[in-house]
Amino acid sequence: MTSTNVAADVFAAAFSAEPTGFALGPGRANLIGEHTDYNLGFVLPFAIDRSAVAAFRPRADRQIRLATDFAPGVISSDLDHLDGASGWAAYPLGVAWALGEFGADLSQVNGFDLALHSDVPVGAGLSSSAAIESATALALDSMWGLGLDRRTLARVGQRAENVVVGAPTGIMDQSASLLGEADSAVFLDCRSLESSAIPLGLDAAGLEILVIDTRVSHAHATGGYATRRAQCEEGARLLGADSLRDVGVADLDRAKALLTDVVYRRVRHVVTENQRVLDTVEALRTSGPTGIGALLDASHVSMRDDFEISVPELDLAVETAVAAGALGARMTGGGFGGSAIALVPVDDAAQVQAAITEAFQRAGFTTPVQFEVRAVAGARLL
Repeated sequence: MTSTNVAADVFAAAFSAEPTGFALGPGRANLIGEHTDYNLGFVLPFAIDRSAVAAFRPRADRQIRLATDFAPGVISSDLDHLDGASGWAAYPLGVAWALGEFGADLSQVNGFDLALHSDVPVGAGLSSSAAIESATALALDSMWGLGLDRRTLARVGQRAENVVVGAPTGIMDQSASLLGEADSAVFLDCRSLESSAIPLGLDAAGLEILVIDTRVSHAHATGGYATRRAQCEEGARLLGADSLRDVGVADLDRAKALLTDVVYRRVRHVVTENQRVLDTVEALRTSGPTGIGALLDASHVSMRDDFEISVPELDLAVETAVAAGALGARMTGGGFGGSAIALVPVDDAAQVQAAITEAFQRAGFTTPVQFEVRAVAGARLL
């Protein structure tokens, strides 16, 4: 059964009616560029073939009803009470609220019924939240006839997550979900929001991207992520920069003299990670995906040692993948759990997965969930 059929069944069971439309929002994996987005730097994510599907139907009144197959019951609200949402409903209700911040006249639109189904793992660092936000944004843009472009819808999703959900995330996740293209990564400048598609060429090179979901769940609305963001902002302020985007590798000696050790290491990660994104884009353009493995490895070391957002399970996944034949590997997502990705020759994929499973068993860790992801087109109406 397709995700669309599942969403339709959830809708029918909850609302005793048929949906009039469907919108799909893919999750994302980040090839490289971690914690650079809210520092207005560069990122290189891609939309993945795991997605959220929203089945929707406009109403004649101002009521909103929400349902999903990952939580029981129907949640009821209305267009006059979009603030104060909590739990999973904060994501679609937050998007409705944020559309009002970007030009939608919420006093003149009708309510809606919406049912969600998602196969993006929650807490795995694959942006299950952005998948929901993107699907909801496209659904409401369609029902309300707003005609907003995808970059604006990405800002809507980010605004919903920052204000209503309370997670201080950057714009990478929503941009990847909305702007993705098949077999390509989205090279995004998080200051100008200019983006371009960078072909990955994985099939031609005989490579795949393996996700290793450690099943150590994270939550961006809790402390570690917000603390890192505050440390980055402190570093930029003390260096006299508007953001760490304006700090380069050549500035690191000065930064070391001015900053505490912890803040300096946070700054060093962001500055060098921005450079790694640029180097990865150049490598993909000139030599293809076989030339980026060392950059992925260096990114993980920086996140482990300078940004301190890894966990033992992520480190083990990365180290084991590379030892078993991966060209490179790194944790992906906000950190403190979630997933790692590994760039693996197709012919070696089975042995890499087996080695990781065995290593986790020896360490006494929960068995990870491993699967290939492919870069796909971004969010769309179905």
